[in-house]
Amino acid sequence: MNCKSRIYRRRAFYICGAALAGLMLCLGSASAQQPGLPTIKLSAGIHVIQAEVASTTATRSQGLMLRKSMAQGAGMLFLFDESAGHCMWMKNTLIPLSVPFIDERGQIANIADMQPLDETTHCASRPVRYALEMNQGWFKQRGIVPGTPIQGLERFSTAPR
Repeated sequence: MNCKSRIYRRRAFYICGAALAGLMLCLGSASAQQPGLPTIKLSAGIHVIQAEVASTTATRSQGLMLRKSMAQGAGMLFLFDESAGHCMWMKNTLIPLSVPFIDERGQIANIADMQPLDETTHCASRPVRYALEMNQGWFKQRGIVPGTPIQGLERFSTAPR
């Protein structure tokens, strides 16, 4: 093998390596977050929540998987097609979360605390249309309990308030 062909092979090796590293970086960041999800401003009394909206089967399935942190006051609203006894789990989810299950009228039915990477299901105590995942303890620290209304969901609801 002559000197020129070694140089070309070495260049090709470095170019392929750089391309592979770039691809892995893109795939890693894509799996950690769901870019382009719409956001909504919600509130529980005086407490403001900035939530990403997961409204499709794909976005609900991905949820907050692989995220290493979430800002205080931020969350993810899971919008289901119909009111039912929906359940949540923490497969591939790295941060501890609290999830209130919220009925069609916007009232919290129950709140569950969920541990990272735990595949135990946590279910609504009655038919609900929404679930709102936030950092664990956020609701408790603010005295938000079952029966508390969540404002801002009206645009999704067909039920009278």
